[in-house]
This record gives sequence, structure tokens and C-alpha cells, in this order.
Amino acid sequence: MAIQANSIAADSNAQAALAFLPELKRLAQFIQNAKQDIAAIHPKAINTDHIPLANDELDAVVGATEAATNKIMDVCDDITRIAEAVPPEFKERLINCTTQIYEACNFQDITGQRITKVVAVLKHIDGKVGALLAALGDELGPVKIADNAMTPPTAPDSAAGLLNGPQLPGQGVDQDHIDRLLEKH
Repeated sequence: MAIQANSIAADSNAQAALAFLPELKRLAQFIQNAKQDIAAIHPKAINTDHIPLANDELDAVVGATEAATNKIMDVCDDITRIAEAVPPEFKERLINCTTQIYEACNFQDITGQRITKVVAVLKHIDGKVGALLAALGDELGPVKIADNAMTPPTAPDSAAGLLNGPQLPGQGVDQDHIDRLLEKH
């Protein structure tokens, strides 16, 4: 009787396992599809190229707005000094104008704060992509960066290089390059 009970229990376990087999296959296929979808978005390129490039571009924006704001404020200081030497009716107008310019320059602080928030989000995404890559290991296989990837052109002399907007410091066409081109003509 014990043998028959064991046999029935074994048959019951086998049937339960067979009932879960299609579900396990669907789950395995879902995981495989998810890995393929993740590989298709090129997480290694996002982690190594796109997010660092975006951070560099945003840092350049903050630097450029800060430099422009400082220059504007320096010119306002000059105007304020000049205002001391003009008739009183003009002095007051010049001082009011420079005060308005100073007040308008708060855009730089606000812009910097907002960009800092965006950089924090990008760093968070970078961490999540890094964790995803670590979890999947080499299962994603080699990564081919898409043709439309956000990498700047390497040839600043090409027309495409001219259409890429302001470049990061040390990249793209600089004033010396333009001066050399103009000297030749």
C-alpha cells in the first residue's frame, strides 16, 4: 500500500510539474525577449557614451551662461562707473537700467539649478543602467552603436561638423582653425 501511495504521489508531482512547464517556458521566453529588448537600446553605449556626453554638454551650458553673466555684470559695473560722470538725469536712468540688467541676470542661477537637477537624473539613470549591465553581465553580447548615436562628428572640416551647434571645449572648430582658413584665401 505504501508503494502504491508513493507511486500516486509521484504521478501527482509529475503532473504538477508538467502543468508548470508551459508557464516556465513562457517565462523563459519573456526573459529572453526582455534581454533582446534591452540589448536593442544599447545600454553599454548609453552608459559609456550618451550620458557622459550629455553631462559634458550640460556642464558646458552652465559654464557658458556663467561666463556670459559675469561679462554682463562687468559691463554693468563699467556703466555704473561711467554714470558717475554724467548729468544727474542720465545717471539715474543708467543706474536703473543696470539694476534691471543685474536682476535679469538671475537667469544664470535658475538655469544652473535646473541643469543640476537634470544632471542628477542622468546620474541616477547611469547608475541604473550600470546595475542592469552588471546584472546581465556579458549576456547582452557586443554592442553596436546605432548610426544615429549622439556622438559628435570627428571631422570639423565636414559640413556635418558645422551643423552640430556649439562644441565642447577642445572639440570642433575653434577660432584658430577659422583664422587659418581665412588666411589661405
